Amino acid sequence: MPLDQKSYLFRLFEFFPIQIVLIFGRLLPFWLRGKMFGLLGKLIISYMPKARNRVRKGLNTVFPDLSEKKINLITKEVGRNTALTLSELLMNDDYKKRKELISADGEGFEVLKKAKLNNRGAIVVSAHFGQWEAIRHHLADNDMQTGAVYRKNNNPFYERLFLRAIKYGGLPIIARGKKGNIAMIRHLKKGGFFALLVDQDSHSGKPIKFLGQVARTTTAPAEMAIRYDLPLVPVFATRQPNGQNIKIEYEKPIIHSDAVTMTNEINKRISARIEKNPEQWYWLHNSCLLYTSPSPRDRG
Repeated sequence: MPLDQKSYLFRLFEFFPIQIVLIFGRLLPFWLRGKMFGLLGKLIISYMPKARNRVRKGLNTVFPDLSEKKINLITKEVGRNTALTLSELLMNDDYKKRKELISADGEGFEVLKKAKLNNRGAIVVSAHFGQWEAIRHHLADNDMQTGAVYRKNNNPFYERLFLRAIKYGGLPIIARGKKGNIAMIRHLKKGGFFALLVDQDSHSGKPIKFLGQVARTTTAPAEMAIRYDLPLVPVFATRQPNGQNIKIEYEKPIIHSDAVTMTNEINKRISARIEKNPEQWYWLHNSCLLYTSPSPRDRG
């Protein structure tokens, strides 16, 4: 639906700071750009109560025994890693050139290569963890171009920027919804690959444990893997201590059984990664943790 003049101006004003920061960021060397966005992320999380408290609420829910000092430290690192990851994603045309920063191993990689060789589709599952877009770059560099599903943004200016950016990671890119699901299934049946980030709340999902909480989790990846006999491979891209290098780990594929059992295993794998490196998960998004009751110290 076209925006009226008032809405258009509001969305333009909303997008303007993002555009300015990205223009300035492109003028900087890659390493300095990363430091700038990391610092910006720390400042945002420190001075925006709504964002800070959302992260704190999630951390307190999952890690109730953490000290206040540790909670604050992780919260700042979440801000840093989130801003750094999003800056790399929004400048994906440049980030895809940074092949030297990515290393990869794991049993699942050989499974995906075999699927590609046999013209067989595959589903990669991951989370908003580390630098998730590096996974599709690595697969594309190894002749395994992988599509993705995304959620449309209400701001048309950001929507155009974001959609253009993620296309550099691989095609096809489809929007969530019935039409998108049909397009994804067709692509998979033709031997294509898709990467799905499955750690967000799903209104149509099943109640499955995630980070110790009961989460409304989509079972669609498992259902498609069973129905079309596709490999279902969890993959994680962990940011290394220097902030730039990424280690991708292609885990052992999920054994086919039933959709709930398989999804439970996916959630266990994702939870294990987050518990090991909580500062690398995107605690700001609509995860199941938003539906739990806040503890008294969440308001700090």
